[in-house]
Amino acid sequence: MMGQEFVSAAAIAASVLFILSLGGLSNQEKAKRAVWYGIVGMAIGVVFTALGPGIGGYWWMLPMMLIGALIGAYLARKVEMTEMPQLVAALHSFVGLAAVFVGFNADLERRRVLAMQLADQGAERLSAFAALLAHKTSAELAFLQVEAVLGIFIGAVTFTGSVVAFGKLAGKINSKPHKLPGGHWLNGGAALVSLLLAIVYLNGGGFWTLLLIALLAFFIGYHLIMGIGGADMPVVVSMLNSYSGWAAAAIGFTLSNDLLIVTGALVGSSGAILSYIMCKAMNRNFVSVILGGFGGTQGPAAEIEGEMVSIDVGGVASALNDADSVIIVPGYGMAVAQAQNAVSELTRKLRSAGKEVRFGIHPVAGRLPGHMNVLLAEARVPYDIVMEMDEINDDFAETDVVIVIGSNDIVNPAAQEDPNSPIAGMPVLRVWESKQVFVCKRGQGTGYSGIENPLFYKENTRMLYGDARSSIDSLVPLID
Repeated sequence: MMGQEFVSAAAIAASVLFILSLGGLSNQEKAKRAVWYGIVGMAIGVVFTALGPGIGGYWWMLPMMLIGALIGAYLARKVEMTEMPQLVAALHSFVGLAAVFVGFNADLERRRVLAMQLADQGAERLSAFAALLAHKTSAELAFLQVEAVLGIFIGAVTFTGSVVAFGKLAGKINSKPHKLPGGHWLNGGAALVSLLLAIVYLNGGGFWTLLLIALLAFFIGYHLIMGIGGADMPVVVSMLNSYSGWAAAAIGFTLSNDLLIVTGALVGSSGAILSYIMCKAMNRNFVSVILGGFGGTQGPAAEIEGEMVSIDVGGVASALNDADSVIIVPGYGMAVAQAQNAVSELTRKLRSAGKEVRFGIHPVAGRLPGHMNVLLAEARVPYDIVMEMDEINDDFAETDVVIVIGSNDIVNPAAQEDPNSPIAGMPVLRVWESKQVFVCKRGQGTGYSGIENPLFYKENTRMLYGDARSSIDSLVPLID
């Protein structure tokens, strides 16, 4: 057991490491060291919290920590990079559910303290947490009730929202937006009833009020995310990350744990900022995305003229051999096919032939912020040729060949040309301005978001059908 001063010092050290970790993740070169900052900070937080004053039940705690560590190690080795978005969503759901359980337990312990005080029984019969509550004033106990309500509500919304996001990202739930009749009115009504129940609870209501608040919040989380289409899933993951942070902060206040408060605030604020940045990159209204207002059609889609023309690997290789400049635009299809290493080898071969090769990365490429950057870094693609959309968009007009690998929405000209498109106004990579565009795609479908792409029908576009990894692997030997 350690004194509170040691726990507080450890919390400060862990908080500093978490801040350094977040700061380092803004740069690819520093990212590996930044991850280690986070790992060490979390290890310090767990160990010193477990050994802090008033903590017991080690016969339960240690086996649970060991089981959790083994599950985490197993998932880290088993889960592919393509499955990382849904794994992140699943982990968010755990944080939300933990907040719900902590809120329930805090209220039960509060009621137990009050009951024992009324019975004039000693505090020696109370748990460590309840003993802490026994020394709080009535005003502090009332504030604990507010913390419990917020933790339960935010946690419940995070839990069901994350479960639905997991289902959509994993393909177990249709990615198109689905809403019950009444749409936003149902969500608003559930939120209003939750507020009324919270008022009843704060004025002496029973435990049943918290249960009803949790059930309503479960519905809100489910219905909100079901109403958001696949095109907005990267924003949803980031938004749920923010929710999980605020849920963790609420747990921290309830448990009087400074580290949880700081960590939750860091995650919540950074997730909210990232969501805002991504909404801006997609020309989305932040509030509308949160409320499930996007992802569906806005009116009759514009007519698409022309036809899709296919090409074989030999034709693409010939164009690449004649080209001086090449831009590669990766999307989720590259992740699904695990084609990043093949793409890296093609890049090396083209650069060895004296060609200028760069990558164009859209802020929401893939299904997780930074998804493509991580895959390319894993395949050892040089960082200096991986460019953001704003850095490279004006260069397409002077580019000989663009290779699009498994992308749809981020290269869709309908975003600029069709005001009725679900992605109308979204900034996209203007690949169609280049001399030739080759699209690596499995088939003629509309892709994850279900939105038609006029790029595939343009005169300077050719479709290379098939598995992206096999197609790129076939290209590499033909480059001279």
